[in-house]
Amino acid sequence: MGESMTGLRRSHMCGNITEKNIGETVTVMGWVQRKRNLGQLVFIALRDNTGVVQAAFDEASTDKELFAKAESVKSEYVLAIKGKVCERTEGNINENMKTGHIEIIAEELRILSESEVTPFQIDDSVTVSDELRLKYRYLDLRRPSNFKNIKLRNDVAQTVRKFLENENFLEIETPMLIKSTPEGARDYLVPSRVHPGTFYALPQSPQLFKQILMVSGMDKYFQIVKCFRDEDLRADRQPEFTQIDMEMSFVEVDDVIDVNERLIKTVFKENLGVDVKTPFRRMTYKEAMERFGSDKPDLRFGFELKDISDVVRGTDFVVFKNALEAGGSVRAINANGCGSFPRKQIDSLVEFVKTYKAKGLAWIGVNEDGSLKSQIAKFFTPEKLQEIVDKMEAKPGDLILICADKDKVVFDALGALRCELAKRLELTKADEFNFLWVTEFPMLEWDEEENRYVAVHHPFTSPMDEDIPLLDTDPGKVRAKAYDMVLNGVELGGGSIRIHRNDIQKKMFELLGLKKEEAEEKFGYLLEAFKYGVPPHGGLAFGFDRMIMLMSGATTIRDVIAFPKLKDASCAMSNAPDVVDEKQLEELGICIKVSEEENKED
Repeated sequence: MGESMTGLRRSHMCGNITEKNIGETVTVMGWVQRKRNLGQLVFIALRDNTGVVQAAFDEASTDKELFAKAESVKSEYVLAIKGKVCERTEGNINENMKTGHIEIIAEELRILSESEVTPFQIDDSVTVSDELRLKYRYLDLRRPSNFKNIKLRNDVAQTVRKFLENENFLEIETPMLIKSTPEGARDYLVPSRVHPGTFYALPQSPQLFKQILMVSGMDKYFQIVKCFRDEDLRADRQPEFTQIDMEMSFVEVDDVIDVNERLIKTVFKENLGVDVKTPFRRMTYKEAMERFGSDKPDLRFGFELKDISDVVRGTDFVVFKNALEAGGSVRAINANGCGSFPRKQIDSLVEFVKTYKAKGLAWIGVNEDGSLKSQIAKFFTPEKLQEIVDKMEAKPGDLILICADKDKVVFDALGALRCELAKRLELTKADEFNFLWVTEFPMLEWDEEENRYVAVHHPFTSPMDEDIPLLDTDPGKVRAKAYDMVLNGVELGGGSIRIHRNDIQKKMFELLGLKKEEAEEKFGYLLEAFKYGVPPHGGLAFGFDRMIMLMSGATTIRDVIAFPKLKDASCAMSNAPDVVDEKQLEELGICIKVSEEENKED
C-alpha cells in the first residue's frame, strides 16, 4: 500500500541540498538507496536523479509511529521525507557524497510506494548481465551512470538544435512510412490494411526526402531522427537507431565540413568542457587504407602498415610468392616494444587475423642485442631478413607482423590487428578525442557475386569533377565527393555532395546496371522532382548513438539508449517481437507460413 502526496510538495532535489540550506525545512522525494538501523538511530539514504541525501530518524526525539515507519522501510521504497537540514557531526561526514556534509533531521515520512526485492542492486559497482539489465531496464536506468548517459544525450541534442538553428537550418520531419528501396541493408516492412498486399518500409535514412527538400527550396534542413535497419547487430549497431541528419543547398565539400567541425567543437565544449582543435586533419581514403588498413583509422597510436612487396619479391617463400603472383601484396606493421611477446601470445595474434580471412601471420622479432628470430627465417637469407627489418625501421625489442594476401584481406587483417594490439597494450584513453576526415572515397566497387559495380555510398553521390571523364573509360578509378568524420577509429558521421546533373545521374544508373524502368520503379518520385530545377546540394548524417557512446566513454551504444534491443533484435523487457491476434493478420491479409523444421518439432 502507498500513501498520498496530498499536502506535500517537493521543495528540493536530493543531490542539490548543500550547506547553504542548513536550517531550512525541506521536502525531498525519491527511492531508498540504503537504510542503516543502528538501534536508536535510523539513517535512510534517499536517491533521485540528482544524487543521494541522508535523512536521520532519532528514536529519542522522534514520534514513535514515525520511527517505526522508518524502521519498516526497505531498499527501493519510494518515500517523501520532510525535515530540517543540519550539518553532520564531524565523525559522520562522508567526503564521497555530494551531500556528505549535511543531513535531514526527519519530521515527516510518507511511504508513497513499496518495492519488492530487486533482481540486482541499484549500484554502479555491481556487475549485471546485459540480459538481466535490459529485462529490468527501468531498474537499470536508476543507476547513476545510466542516468548520466541519458542526460548527456538530452543535453547534446539541445546543443545541436540550438547550433543548427543559429546557422539557419530548419528542423523538418520526414515520413516514417515510406516506399521500400531494397538496396543495402534489409528494410523493416509494415503491411498496409487499406491497400491489401502492399507494404510500407521503415526508413533506413531520410536520404531521398531530404534531397527533395532541397529541390523544395528549404535550403538547410536537419532533424534528429529514428532510422531502422534489419541487420545483424554489433556493439555499435541496433535495429533502430538515431541520426543527426542534415542537408544543405548550394554547397561544396568544404562548406559541409566547415559547419560540422564547428558543430562538433560546440557540442564537445558545452557538454564535456573539451576544446576540440579545428580544422580536423584530412586524409584520403587511399592514404587511410595504405597506412592504417581501414577507412576509419584510429590515430591515437602508431603501428602503421608498410608495403614490403618490393623487398620480398623474387624470394622463394611460397606464401609471399603466391600472394604477389595473384596481384596481392605483402604488408607489415612494426609492433614497437612487443619483441618480448611469448610465442603463445604471438600465436593468439595469428589466430586473431584468421577471423579476417587471412591465412596467417609471419613474424620477425628483434632481440635486445639486435639479433633476429622468426618462424620464416629458414626461407630467407640473413641479409634479406635484415632488409625487411630496415624497411620497417624496427629497433631492438620490436616485433614485425607480416600478412600476405589480396589487398582487401591484408588491409582488413592488419587494420584490425593494430587495433587489437593497442587494446592489449592499453594504449588508448576514452577521454582522448582524435578527429579525422576521410575523403575521396571510391565512387564504385566491383561486386564479384553480382558481377557488376555497386555504389560505395549510394547512387546519388557525386563524382569528383576531375574524374567525370573516367565514368566512360575506367569507372573503378572514379573518386566520390564523399567524406566521413572519424573519431577514435569509429565512423561518427558520413555524407557527400549529391549528383544534381541529369546526364551524370543517368550514367551512374547505367554503371550500376539499373535500367531506366528499374530506376523509375525504385526512385521515381525523386527523379520526377529532379525535373524541376535541382540546386547543387550535399549533406551529412551523424550516428547520434555512437556520438554519445564515445562522449560518455561507454563501450556499447546500448548504454546510451533508454530502451535498447538485445543482440537478436528482441526487447527483453517488453518481449517484442511477439505473436499477434489472428484477427489482426486477417485484416492485413497475412498468412503465417510454418517452416518445415517447426512442423517436424510439432
